[in-house]
Amino acid sequence: MRSLLSCLFALLLSACGAAWNDPYPAADGERNILYSAFTDRPKHLDPVQSYSEDEITFTAQIYEPPLQYHYLKRPYALIPATAVAVPQPRYLDARGRPLPDAADPARIAFTDYVISIQPGIRYQPHPAFARVGSEFAYHALNREQLAGISVLADFSQRDSRELVAEDYVYAIKRLAHPRLHSPIFGLMEEYIVGLGDFAGRLKAEKEKPWIDLRTHRLDGVEVIDRHRYRIRVKGKYPQFLYWLAMPFFAPMPWEADKFHGQPGMAEKNLTLDWYPIGTGPYMLTENNPNARMVLERNPNFRRETYPCEGEPGDKEEGLLKDCGQVLPFIDKVVFTREKEQIPYWNKFLQGYYDASGISSDSFDQAVQVNVGEVTLSDAMRAQGIVLITSVATSSMYMGFNWLDPVVGGADQKTAERARKLRHAISIAIDQEEFISIFQNGRGLAAQGPIPPGIFGYREGAAGINRSVYDWVDGQARRKPVAEARRLLAEAGWPNGRDAQTGEPLVINLDTTATGVGAKARIDWLNKQFAKIDVQLVVRSTDYNRFQEKVRKGAVQLFYWGWNADYPDPENFTFLLHGKQGKVKQSGENAANYASSEYDVLFERMKTMENGPQRQEIIDRMNRILHQDAPWVWGFHPKDYSLRHAWLLNRKPSKVGHNTLKYQRVDAALRAQRRLEWNRPVVWPLLLVALALAAAIWPAWRAYRRRETASAR
Repeated sequence: MRSLLSCLFALLLSACGAAWNDPYPAADGERNILYSAFTDRPKHLDPVQSYSEDEITFTAQIYEPPLQYHYLKRPYALIPATAVAVPQPRYLDARGRPLPDAADPARIAFTDYVISIQPGIRYQPHPAFARVGSEFAYHALNREQLAGISVLADFSQRDSRELVAEDYVYAIKRLAHPRLHSPIFGLMEEYIVGLGDFAGRLKAEKEKPWIDLRTHRLDGVEVIDRHRYRIRVKGKYPQFLYWLAMPFFAPMPWEADKFHGQPGMAEKNLTLDWYPIGTGPYMLTENNPNARMVLERNPNFRRETYPCEGEPGDKEEGLLKDCGQVLPFIDKVVFTREKEQIPYWNKFLQGYYDASGISSDSFDQAVQVNVGEVTLSDAMRAQGIVLITSVATSSMYMGFNWLDPVVGGADQKTAERARKLRHAISIAIDQEEFISIFQNGRGLAAQGPIPPGIFGYREGAAGINRSVYDWVDGQARRKPVAEARRLLAEAGWPNGRDAQTGEPLVINLDTTATGVGAKARIDWLNKQFAKIDVQLVVRSTDYNRFQEKVRKGAVQLFYWGWNADYPDPENFTFLLHGKQGKVKQSGENAANYASSEYDVLFERMKTMENGPQRQEIIDRMNRILHQDAPWVWGFHPKDYSLRHAWLLNRKPSKVGHNTLKYQRVDAALRAQRRLEWNRPVVWPLLLVALALAAAIWPAWRAYRRRETASAR
């Protein structure tokens, strides 16, 4: 009995000093580890194929293209990663003769970019580099030798080597590989000289287990020497530099391509799609995408230091305290798969995840909105949790089909009438109300196609759409509904009816939205149109059917959106370029908008460097768009996230993704807070113990009496 009670009390005492529900090993309590979660498993980790946010969370920490984005500066600025400097363009005419920097873009037939790589950079340790004497240890494996291999760690030998220019050239050649189907091949074929012909030649070797791309020449990409290579693109395309900051243009050592391309490797998931290899700050040491993925510090990572400058406010936010310190700060990053938001959220509150987004279910618990200002709730502040907000480099909008006879602008006879109708609808749809109701305030009403953080975006009075807003007392104020009704009457639709026939005006909206949430949005939209007596018919359909209708121009009004591929105004303004028309050119201009004046300005602007002249042209383009109203300018989403007080140097970025190396963890503070927040409630156990003792005490006493009696 004494032993039983001693055990119970020992258990209770141990509970006071540790959390029973800690999902991590006790030995890791104060280690320099960041804990995060992911909801969707990555499908591709090979940089030539990977193109989703779920995947770049991992690939951006492992692969290093020559360029990267400054972690703190906004608008986003390119800086070197493995490159010595951001390469400067060299212009050539059709005969290959040099042209001056200020040459007319019409004369520029080619642009050369010469990239110089820092010497001495080394790859992460990997079995593809391992040698026995002068021969590679694992480049001629048979199925028998692979029988005992399940994961990359099963290979006992590994080595490294220096990063060289040839690795970048090899990677670009892989864009044209006939079995890899890179999502950017079609675009790059238009720009990189000879890439299309190169792909055609590779098709003859499609059935080979491994194609040695070193033996095939690509005219537009060549090695100059050990640490320099040249890329030649067609015409003048300054946005190409942004592609050099994407994993597509990260290096690929031929040894890894050869190693993973051996027969029998794919059946065991021993592929580049499963095990990335790079020179970045981290390497993937555990890949179980259904449960857990682990990044660990690359022992061979080059020397890089934390930035010493940023944008206004960064110093006050403590984002410059680690100026000049060597990166990365974190030794290990553990990602656990959470398929549901509620467990993810609860573990964050317990301190078992270091940061979290804010889902709709947890929004009211996390933040409070007061007169449009969003602040942390008292409960979050009590835990020392920090709210981080940023406007995404995205634009959500409703597009008018320019080819439609009612709302479009292609018919010169009805162009003015349709323009006033578009303005009336744009005024009537209260974007601020939509953001408040359906986005929890997480959005910024758009004034044009370019979002904040991108060059060309204008704040304040200089940027407002004066066809929809007035500038009053230092703020943009939406024009009254009376103005929308006046415009509608001038367009020939007084009180929402045709002035000649009396027929009601009916506008069709095509969307893929379905479900309970969609119904609320549709009801709200109907009310917006009802304010000007216009009947809205919402035609919900599946995504494939919707895409087909947009391609054929069989829509009138439709929902659409765009996320930045790279932080340049061209990446948003091209969405309204006439040559990008969806119906006629199969481009990205889903509205089929056409304006000769806008197109001329776009062609000039897209090849210019950022500066006052480029800004002036963008301003003129925006004024044309405000006047023509090809879109109902929607909103730019705001990203809200939370971090615990022990996670430092965390600044959101929708363009630069290699951000883990800048973040830092105060592991001691985290261990302390976890203990405070997760102490088990022990008094119920104590009551159970006492009740158990009281229940067995009489039996134990009787047993002892019988034992004593028999002993006599």
